[in-house]
Amino acid sequence: MSNPARAETVLALQRFGMGPRPGSIAAMGSDPRGALIAELDRPLTLTAAAGLPTSAKAFRTVADANARRTARVKQAQQQAKKQQMAAAAPAMSEDQAQGQVQDKDAAEMAAKQAADAVPDPGRPMYLQEAKLRTEAALAAEIGFAERLVWFWSNHFCVSANKIQSMSGAYEREAVRANALGRFVDLLLAVEGHPAMLFYLDNLESMGANSIAGINRSRGLNENIAREIMELHTLGVRTGYTQDDVISFANVMTGWTLVPPGADPQHGGEFTFNPRLHEPGGQTVLGKRYEQEDAEQGRAVLRDLAAHPATSTHVATKLARHFVADEPPPALVEQMAKTFRDTEGDLKQVAIAMVSSDEAWRGPPSKLKRPGEWVVGMVRATGITVVDPVLYTGGQQLLGEPLWRPSSPKGYPDDEASWIDGVGRRLDVANNFAERITGMADPQVIIEDVFASEIAPEVKQAIGRAESRQQALALLFMSADFQRR
Repeated sequence: MSNPARAETVLALQRFGMGPRPGSIAAMGSDPRGALIAELDRPLTLTAAAGLPTSAKAFRTVADANARRTARVKQAQQQAKKQQMAAAAPAMSEDQAQGQVQDKDAAEMAAKQAADAVPDPGRPMYLQEAKLRTEAALAAEIGFAERLVWFWSNHFCVSANKIQSMSGAYEREAVRANALGRFVDLLLAVEGHPAMLFYLDNLESMGANSIAGINRSRGLNENIAREIMELHTLGVRTGYTQDDVISFANVMTGWTLVPPGADPQHGGEFTFNPRLHEPGGQTVLGKRYEQEDAEQGRAVLRDLAAHPATSTHVATKLARHFVADEPPPALVEQMAKTFRDTEGDLKQVAIAMVSSDEAWRGPPSKLKRPGEWVVGMVRATGITVVDPVLYTGGQQLLGEPLWRPSSPKGYPDDEASWIDGVGRRLDVANNFAERITGMADPQVIIEDVFASEIAPEVKQAIGRAESRQQALALLFMSADFQRR
């Protein structure tokens, strides 16, 4: 393989995949573009996920634990109150008064111990999902398909800070299952998923003229309608008005989940509750929707998926993520046209991106987000198994905690948002280098994993390093690892 061909193969792994790992360059052969496209034909299902609970089951498990915890706390408080009443006297000395204060402290301690006796199952579920997701990225030959899952998961983000038990299952059930299908199916899956409805506060939204709205004197929550239009489909400043947002929010009333206490078998699953739904037709973007049930919302979502602004918004975000902060306009238009021509076939849009020369011309100057950099670093060593506690802790340190974006916008995809945190990557690189120094050789990574496609000055700096640990840290902090 010639040097230019080798360079393009490394660029394919870096820009579109998860980074080189032992054997990946040879496996790609002499046609890196073809190898990227071929990976999209492989199933995205995770066989190891068979033992993990569905999002609804996870939600019920946490709800059950919370109910048991509350019951135990109440029992402890009631028992303490009985003991205090038995010890009470008509008149108390100073010592007796002090003893009552101690009894109160003892009661609070008993309540805390009762709560601690029922651990939160949400955290172990989160860690199991994190481990499965990360190891899928480490094991992938190229990782293009996994990167697409990560992209769409961030585009349609939820936050584990608000719905920890469902965050990983949501990605598996709604995003991974549809990441290479049609955009409309992905959109319907994510917007109707209980995790999204919970995250964007749609559970309590009710039409002013609905049965629940009249009886409870509560009203509309516009969050889900606004975020779907602004972030998930059309993009900002694309012609919709506040009236459109309100009408769409009314359309989405009634989209909720089965309360876990009301149905032990189906709690946490999606349901349409007509008592919450604003009756009558609604006009969104100039079109009237007269359906009376969940089909009203699905009809609006289908039309948003097919809107020309959606194709441009999606193509721009994809090209920005994979290629450049300011992606080539010709590439964006080509991808948007493919989106429109194929009725939102996301696999074909991805193929259009990697088939275009515009996606390959720019130098590897795109700064990797922390999660991409960490996985690329670990892949280069050949490690395929991770400790999810260490991994998620590292992500937290780097400012990109897994499934915990600070807002529905998700994590940003531009250098300005991440450049100030590069210094913290040195701590992570040093720590990782220290742990693997006995099993990873920087020269092997350079020559075998990267086929010597590493900058000469980096090779020189590594050759002068005072220790293997320092050499590994220098390599991991180099532009060859930081940028794609």
